This record gives sequence, C-alpha cells and structure tokens, in this order.
Amino acid sequence: MAIVDVTVIPIGTADPSVSEYVADIQYILKKYEEEEKIKYQLTPMNTIIEGELSVLFEVIQAIHEAPFNKGIKRVATNIRIDDRRDRTSSMERKLESVKKQMENK
Repeated sequence: MAIVDVTVIPIGTADPSVSEYVADIQYILKKYEEEEKIKYQLTPMNTIIEGELSVLFEVIQAIHEAPFNKGIKRVATNIRIDDRRDRTSSMERKLESVKKQMENK
C-alpha cells in the first residue's frame, strides 16, 4: 500500500480559479473509491491518495488527463510517493503516529 501526494495544475486557464478542474478530478477519484480501489483526501493545496502502487499510477494518469479533456493544452502534475514495504501503512496510521509523538512530549 502506498500513499501519493498529487497536484494537477492546468496551465493557461481563462480564469485564475482552478476549482472547476479540481472538482472534475475529485469526481474521478470518487469513482475509484466507490470501486474500493483507493482512498483519498482533498486538502486545500493537493490531494492525498492511498492504494496499491499500480492502481495509483493508473489513477494519476486519469486525473492528469482530466484538464486536457476540458480543452486545456498544458498540464503540470506534481507527484510525491510514500511506498513503505516493511509494514502496512495508511493515511490514518501516519496521523496517529504523529499524534502519539505529540502526546509524549
């Protein structure tokens, strides 16, 4: 199980707001989540996605294509992958670990 931090940036939009494109991406992610292939969380600056690495690459390609499907001619996608293989990890587990550290201080 891996966790991906991804930001899709449509370049050359008519308006400085990109919430329309972010919403389109969230619909794609919701479909994958309903199929129980991933879990995801939208944040103000990016989206965090959890799942099997091969599925995550498929998801990243799908969301990278979304702005092109709306006529955008250039898209920059930033990806950061946390792939831990010595034990099972999750978004929740990582947060719990930090909270425990804070309680111990």
